[in-house]
Amino acid sequence: MLLKLENPALLSKAIDLISELVTEVRLKVGEFGMSISAMDPANVSMVGFKIPRSAFSQYETGNEALGINIDNFKKILKRCTTGNSLVLEKKENQLEIQVYGKIKKNFSLSLIDVESEEIDFDSKIAHMEFSSTVELDSADLVESIEDCAVVADACSFIIKEKKFIIEAKSLNSARSEFSEDEAKIQAEECRSRYSLEYLSKFIKGAKLCDKTILQFANDHPLKMKFKTEHMELGFVLAPRVETED
Repeated sequence: MLLKLENPALLSKAIDLISELVTEVRLKVGEFGMSISAMDPANVSMVGFKIPRSAFSQYETGNEALGINIDNFKKILKRCTTGNSLVLEKKENQLEIQVYGKIKKNFSLSLIDVESEEIDFDSKIAHMEFSSTVELDSADLVESIEDCAVVADACSFIIKEKKFIIEAKSLNSARSEFSEDEAKIQAEECRSRYSLEYLSKFIKGAKLCDKTILQFANDHPLKMKFKTEHMELGFVLAPRVETED
């Protein structure tokens, strides 16, 4: 296995986000590209990440599943700076990582046996039915979630009267409202409540692209997707179904 990325910044940022949910993953490479599917230890959220084969300047591999400690991988990727290229090569039970810039850097990451259940993000998503899809500016979503986190530990995603509403209520409250002028809304009226602890981690994906796609339904899991030409990062979050305060 030998892979080369001319601009590894997206990979580095995505691994940074994934490391907030899980400690170890299976990094899969195959005919169509690189991917990660993982569920957090609490079984509350799931992450799916893809880089298509076309994003690599060099791609020589069969089907591989590499067990890696995500935090260690993250730290190495952060040694890449703007203008560097990255080469990943499997040698026996090691992932050899070469960073090419003014100085050539070599790292070696020991591969591990991942104990968690093997899952496929796309297969899991295929069994979910979403009644509502909202596409909005990533920066607007970030601001709305941060507003809610000031007053509560969970917020509701609401579709009402063709508007998308993000609302949190405890002793205090926060509310953001989006009409069809501010977001693309293809939705049925519904309401579902989600943990702000997890949402606050997911929205860091806003640094990857300008738009975020949300899919949800009444008391149903949320899918949040960030997609660019060379990468796709998705999260799924189980709903909080307790009664609103």
